[in-house]
Parts: sequence; C-alpha cells; structure tokens
Amino acid sequence: MSITTARKAELITTHGTKAGDTGSPEVQIAILSERIANLTDHFKTHTKDNHSRRGLLKLVSQRRQLLDYLKRTEESRYKAIIEKLGIRR
Repeated sequence: MSITTARKAELITTHGTKAGDTGSPEVQIAILSERIANLTDHFKTHTKDNHSRRGLLKLVSQRRQLLDYLKRTEESRYKAIIEKLGIRR
C-alpha cells in the first residue's frame, strides 16, 4: 500500500524542479498519485476495507487541493502535470 523509498526517490527526480526538491506541488501530486494508484489496486481484492477507503478519500482530497493551488497560481505547470500523470480533469 505504501510506496518504496526507491520509487519515491524516482518520482522526486523526475518531477522535481531541482535536486532534492520534495516540496514543490508537482512532486507532492506525483507521490499522492502513486499512493492513490496503489490503494485503488488494493481495493480490487479487499472490497470491504472501509478504513483504508477513508484514507484514500483523504489522499484524493489533498491531491485535489494541490491541483487547485497550482491551477490558481501557474496554469502552465498545472496543465503540464495533468498531462504528464494522466489525471482526468
């Protein structure tokens, strides 16, 4: 359900604006998207896991807030991350 440190480091290097960039919205959105994808696969086999489903909804909400912030501040970066990650919206 959680992502490995190697995968997280890979996401940071591909989406970061500079070396060691973990705070930019693009990196945070990429990490949240990876966690959301992992939880979605988890629910295919564990359909009654409602406690984890609540966590999934919180992650989706947090990603939505970051995307709204990015759209409000710099729309070009917003469109780039949406296209790169394949997020619907």
